[in-house]
Amino acid sequence: MNDLKPKSMRVLSVIPPMTQLNTPYPSTAYLTGFLRSRGVDAVQEDLALALVLRLFSPQGLVAIRTCIEALPKRTPLLKAFAAQFDRYLASITPAVAFLQGRDPSIGHRIAGRNFLPEGPRFASLDAYVDDDGGDPLAWAFGALGVQDRARHFATLYLNDVADVLRVAVDPRFEFVRYAELIAQSQPTFEPLAEALAAPFNLVDSTLRDLTLEAVARHMPDLVLVSVPFPGNVYAAFRIAQAIKAQHPEIAIALGGGFVNTELRELSEPRVFDYFDYVTLDDGERPLLALLEHLRGERGQGKLVRSFVRIAAEVRYIDAGEPDIPFAEVGTPTWDGLPLDRYLSILDMLNPMHRLWSDGRWNKLTVAHGCYWKKCTFCDVSLDYIGRYDGIAAATLVDRIEAIIGETGQSGFHFVDEAAPPKALKALAEELQRRNRAISWWGNIRFEKSFTPELCRQLADSGCIAVSGGLEVASDRLLKLMQKGVSVEQVARVTRAFTDAGILVHAYLMYGFPTQTVQDTVDALEYVRQLFAAGCIQSGFFHRFVCTVHSPVGQHPEQFGVTLQTLPPVSFARNDVGFIDPIGVDHDALGVALNKALYNYMHGIGLDEDVRNWFTERVPRTRVPRHFIERALG
Repeated sequence: MNDLKPKSMRVLSVIPPMTQLNTPYPSTAYLTGFLRSRGVDAVQEDLALALVLRLFSPQGLVAIRTCIEALPKRTPLLKAFAAQFDRYLASITPAVAFLQGRDPSIGHRIAGRNFLPEGPRFASLDAYVDDDGGDPLAWAFGALGVQDRARHFATLYLNDVADVLRVAVDPRFEFVRYAELIAQSQPTFEPLAEALAAPFNLVDSTLRDLTLEAVARHMPDLVLVSVPFPGNVYAAFRIAQAIKAQHPEIAIALGGGFVNTELRELSEPRVFDYFDYVTLDDGERPLLALLEHLRGERGQGKLVRSFVRIAAEVRYIDAGEPDIPFAEVGTPTWDGLPLDRYLSILDMLNPMHRLWSDGRWNKLTVAHGCYWKKCTFCDVSLDYIGRYDGIAAATLVDRIEAIIGETGQSGFHFVDEAAPPKALKALAEELQRRNRAISWWGNIRFEKSFTPELCRQLADSGCIAVSGGLEVASDRLLKLMQKGVSVEQVARVTRAFTDAGILVHAYLMYGFPTQTVQDTVDALEYVRQLFAAGCIQSGFFHRFVCTVHSPVGQHPEQFGVTLQTLPPVSFARNDVGFIDPIGVDHDALGVALNKALYNYMHGIGLDEDVRNWFTERVPRTRVPRHFIERALG
């Protein structure tokens, strides 16, 4: 490969299963756009979407039935699937086409509930039956919501088939993550090695076929496998395994969010049986160096932030060259991705919550890194958080217009850790100056800079929703987290967004160091009042996880906890357990928190005492019943 001329080298970037079904994960779009801006012949494939479309097709269902027939014993779920197999076979193609938006007319049949076979997932509809036994979803969709109703039913149908796949073929399969536990914070490579040595099941063989088909289409010299989450790792290694077996001459590089957070201390040589290079942090500079190396223009010792295997040992090489400024990384491109084949699923009826899975959004970042970078639970020591690098509003809108021109779609999801208020104001002004109409939503901090005036300006610019961290709704713990906000401030800011017609989603957290049962009950009362006051419309409770790159993980004594000793690490290192002398059973409390939140998002139980959600006896809240109301003035 060293004799290749600079522009003769083709680079294929792939998204491994599983990510989202409704829109491409943006990493390959960024890398492909950047490489093309530097004259590199770059292409991309979404193998996650391809896998789902191959499995959830008539061909895939027949293969699943064959797996069922080979089982010595069948569960009631599998028997029910087999009994209605002909109906599944007839409905899978139109159901998928409907979710892709390519056959909307079939929605009338789907909404009538006589077309799709209904498995156990449809039992969830019983929770919405009204006292008169009427339409269970009239409250959500009304008389005219045929398309939304049908999309929800088609989503339940797809989940039923996925449940069958899990039981009959691979219990690790999920739509948004695949075999996650094999990779997440695994100190050694052994669990992954065992899984990769196992015989192929239907999912494995299908992914192998799709991988080799993509290679045959593009004939790449270098394959980039972007792994954002633990739920992509197993499939990423299966992809590399397939390529190495058939095309050992192709170089393969591994990168992405999972690598950047969990593989920073990589020393396992067996990883390099699958990948030739593993790169850290932003990929642009390491890739330029790697391409020069593969073309014979740069020695191996001049690679940038890259792990390689030399004489059976893993070496980390970093020539220390500066990163590409955010203003120079180019515009992402979705060229080559089948934008009309993504599935808009509707599993959560809440209008804000559904944005993550419903509709195809062009994912873009307003700035690199986080302008706040102080939160003590966050990986602030890592590059993707700690190196803040903004761009001019004109440059951002240039990218927006280029993407609209390419995709024909004007919806944007800004995936920043927290988009800066000043940058968003400048964006709104530039969009107005150009008279450019878009719809957008993204992550922010609930800080006082978001005044009612700014919120209205953002709404006028196309902002339809924001998400931000309320975390543990406790001023004591917010201060310990260094969030830089208070509960009162969050109430005022979220109400300003809501009053401007912008939906608000709150990221919530439980289990933070020194959090007591009383803290938890009080936090839920704050959340109840925020929902009741119309400040927030959606939320999600995350269990706090201590990571080695966060201030809590680096200085646990400042938070009153003791870290558990990690075993020797040769593979992944990120999550770390800790001992909190408070001794609260946060897992038990989490069940109540999530149950309450689910109901709040559907407008249920907003007047009830929060203690009613807990199965164990908990103390009365100390929060005044009208705290949020008074904060809003």
